[in-house]
Amino acid sequence: MKQDMIVILDLGSHQNTTIAREIRALGVYSEIKPHDITVDELNALSNVKGVIISGGENNVIDGEKIDVVSDLYTAGYPIIAFDHDLAKVENKVYPKDEAELRAILKSFVFDECHAEANWNMKNFINDQIELIKKQVGDKKVLLALSGGVDSSVVAALLIKAIGQQLVCVHVNHGLMRKNESESVVEVFKNQLHANLVYVDASERFLTKLKDVADPEQKRKIIGAEFIRVFEEEARKLDGIEFLAQGTIYPDIIESGTKTAKTIKSHHNVGGLPEDLQFSLVEPLYQLFKDEVRACGVELGLPYEMVYRQPFPGPGLGVRCLGAITKERLEAVRESDAILREEFAKAGLDKKVWQYFTVVPDFKSVGVKNNERCFEYPVIIRAVNTIDAMTATIEQIDWAILMKITDRILAEVKNVNRVCYDMSPKPCATIEWE
Repeated sequence: MKQDMIVILDLGSHQNTTIAREIRALGVYSEIKPHDITVDELNALSNVKGVIISGGENNVIDGEKIDVVSDLYTAGYPIIAFDHDLAKVENKVYPKDEAELRAILKSFVFDECHAEANWNMKNFINDQIELIKKQVGDKKVLLALSGGVDSSVVAALLIKAIGQQLVCVHVNHGLMRKNESESVVEVFKNQLHANLVYVDASERFLTKLKDVADPEQKRKIIGAEFIRVFEEEARKLDGIEFLAQGTIYPDIIESGTKTAKTIKSHHNVGGLPEDLQFSLVEPLYQLFKDEVRACGVELGLPYEMVYRQPFPGPGLGVRCLGAITKERLEAVRESDAILREEFAKAGLDKKVWQYFTVVPDFKSVGVKNNERCFEYPVIIRAVNTIDAMTATIEQIDWAILMKITDRILAEVKNVNRVCYDMSPKPCATIEWE
């Protein structure tokens, strides 16, 4: 079923995303387009029921206020203008708050545009399966399956659409959280019967990272080595013509529309060489992050995979502070697993945006078994944020914090202290490195 669409034309508004999400919440699909889209380009889109001109503070280019193309006003679409004086329509509105915005949108979408509320995950999945089959035909598709939300949902969707024509490559760089690689293999190979190539490159990565203490250097080594491993595996495979990616809608709109002219091109996975020459398959490009998760649930992926904690690309490599050693890396992995387990028991996994442990590259004096010991501290970090630009500290109940501390000290080797990081952002960042 083709979804009806409301098109939002970006004339510099900060509310584009809010408007788009409010319309989708009504069950109607919406997309943000450049302000100077032509009538022919608009007509070429599928099932457009109405147009929203979204003005704002940034609606000036080269010193002049911008407007939509003049032909649009007589193209026959219902049009409403938000915060935009230049619009040649009577329907100009200036909502004072989100409640009023929501009411105006509901009236416009259903009463004026007569759009049907047919935007839901079941319809989206069915449409994407049809589109994927049409695009791919009988050819093979390659996907770097990290185990993150986006790549996991892409994999599940492609498996449903083309089955064994999808080849997933999961690279275990030795910096994953406890049991994450095992979970990828269990879900995708054993349960979904995916065509999965599993590469254990942990020793290779750790060898490259030996004695490297600088965080940026660690990131560069991990990123570059991942590309090399993935490329090596890709070149072993025959008949691959498509590369699947977990590009989602924020990746598109964060690059801007016409008020920041160029929409970002996604030509690689983490910098894959262009000479691989794959055509792209990006079935999630229409979805916001919460919609990606809803899609994963509809596809039957496990809760813990769909609602996976945000995790940096270099993995535990930037939580094992300084030069990485197997001893401290294991301490990070085990303490993080305890933290996640206890947060889940306490219901904090649904409340706290991000939580993890770090182990620094220094030791402190302690006492174990009535003997002096010289071991590492574990630092717990738990933060809440909306946009990751600022973050506040979760005030954990003292009894929960003590239980986590007791377990870490009893179960994690080479550790004799547990600290709780009380630093908000700013001035601290969310990650330590």
